[in-house]
Amino acid sequence: MLNLANTLLLLSVPVLWMGVVQLCFGLLSRWVFDDDLMLIFVESALPMILVGLVMFLVVWKRRLKTVSYRDALLFATLTWVVTGVLGGLPIMLIAQVSFTDAVFESISALTTTGASILIGLDGMSPSFLLYRQFLQWMGGLGVVIFVVAVLPMLNVGGMRLLRAETPGPVKDDKLTPRIAHTSHYLWLVYGLITVLCALAYYLGGMTFYDAVAHSFSTVSTGGFSTHDSGMWFYESHWLLAISNVFMLLGALNFALHFSFLYSGKPKVYWHNEEARVFLITVTLLSLGLAGWLWAQGRYGIGDALGFAFFEVTTFITSTGFTGADLTSWPPGTDLFLVTVAYLGGCAGSTAGGNKFIRNIVVVKLFQHLLQRAIHPHAMLPIHYNGEVVSDAVLNAIMAFLFLAATSSVVFTLLLMMTGLDAWSAFTAVAACINVLGPGFGVVSSNFQPVSDAGIWMLSAAMIIGRLEYLTVFALLLPAFWRY
Repeated sequence: MLNLANTLLLLSVPVLWMGVVQLCFGLLSRWVFDDDLMLIFVESALPMILVGLVMFLVVWKRRLKTVSYRDALLFATLTWVVTGVLGGLPIMLIAQVSFTDAVFESISALTTTGASILIGLDGMSPSFLLYRQFLQWMGGLGVVIFVVAVLPMLNVGGMRLLRAETPGPVKDDKLTPRIAHTSHYLWLVYGLITVLCALAYYLGGMTFYDAVAHSFSTVSTGGFSTHDSGMWFYESHWLLAISNVFMLLGALNFALHFSFLYSGKPKVYWHNEEARVFLITVTLLSLGLAGWLWAQGRYGIGDALGFAFFEVTTFITSTGFTGADLTSWPPGTDLFLVTVAYLGGCAGSTAGGNKFIRNIVVVKLFQHLLQRAIHPHAMLPIHYNGEVVSDAVLNAIMAFLFLAATSSVVFTLLLMMTGLDAWSAFTAVAACINVLGPGFGVVSSNFQPVSDAGIWMLSAAMIIGRLEYLTVFALLLPAFWRY
């Protein structure tokens, strides 16, 4: 049964957090960047802090000791909506865009989608651009997991919240016996990889500011940049290679990173079936694309390999960084990259898409059906990572794929009704529902050509894709609210 007090209490934390974040960027604007944006950040932050405190104090005595699954589903969805709206307020005031566009930009950042309606980034204030990058980093592991980290002081259980927010079909694995400790370790690993990424970018030739800013969007697989030309601003294949490494780290299961840090054995990655198949697939797709680009005379072999590995990595990890000029690539490569984006990264990572655990199980399911056609009475269980895949997981995977395909078709048709052509509408939906970012057609540069109605649709698509469909769609059932 839903408990409104629980939901409001939990929501007070991200409201407070958004206020604190914006207050900190106001101080950075004044004392570090001196770009005259302090008042805008502070005027936006103080009401959030006040409202968050009031929400917390009013419902504190009415809270329950446990969080029901319905509370968790509602909270997970509302968190992205509420933080998306609140995060958009400074964007609206600073970038002088509409409320619709500002919320879209904020949700795109928090869901690590990377789709943007802004142009002229090179001339914008550094504190604003860093705020935009930080929203992606904050959303990488999820605002909800941040709340899980502080749930012990609220006296409520966190596993249900983690299940509701964490992407992937298998959500019962915990790094440590206590879920609060799990979230702390996740953030520790996440922070460590971010620091290493910033250091690598700096040593690779970026300015200190750009290194920090791009580390936020690389490890979170978000894709925002402080430059209109994205990662190719420095025209360095060395920086693209560094980006590849950390995009892949962001797209691998963070439980594996924890296991590696705990054991010191790199083989934990190769022994995991999902990670192994994911890395092999990235390599094969990149080599195939490089060969095609070289055969078409678009690049020499060195540039073909550099751009192919970067573009495959940025699409399959749903990062969406800008690199090569894709409009000049041979016909068919755009559809190839959109298809790659649907494959996605690994479960338990910051990446979007289908997730490779689902791709692997589906392929094995097809093999299983073919074998059953030959041996109809044979007992042929499907194995993944040495264990039998349960019917419950199989059903969840097939339901996910059905919802992913149906949602893509429905959103594409709705966008076409707003005036977009079919290809632009489809790639815009693919970019948002896979939390990827870049599209093709009229949305190849940014999403300004999309109408306000279309922007709201795509904002919804980003949240639905980030929470992997079922969490959001469950709220549409009358039974969810009835009992």
